[in-house]
Amino acid sequence: MKTVKTILGVLVFAVMLTTVSCKDAKKDDTTTKTEQAEKKEYASAYVCPMHCEGSGSDKGGECPKCGMDYVKNEDHNSNGHKH
Repeated sequence: MKTVKTILGVLVFAVMLTTVSCKDAKKDDTTTKTEQAEKKEYASAYVCPMHCEGSGSDKGGECPKCGMDYVKNEDHNSNGHKH
């Protein structure tokens, strides 16, 4: 009988641990998407196609990180490229 209680206790603990872990993962994913939408490499008028950190501008030009030409954000997102 003691063995059955021990096994049940371990199973209940495992389910609780899994539930808590999954909830935390979903919160982190939501935060990341929100933060990306607010960063200038995603929200500027002109963006780097590679979304290099710190890139993005109100004017066309080149990305200072990778050297790629900036593209209009609206064109970049309208071709099916969504974040």
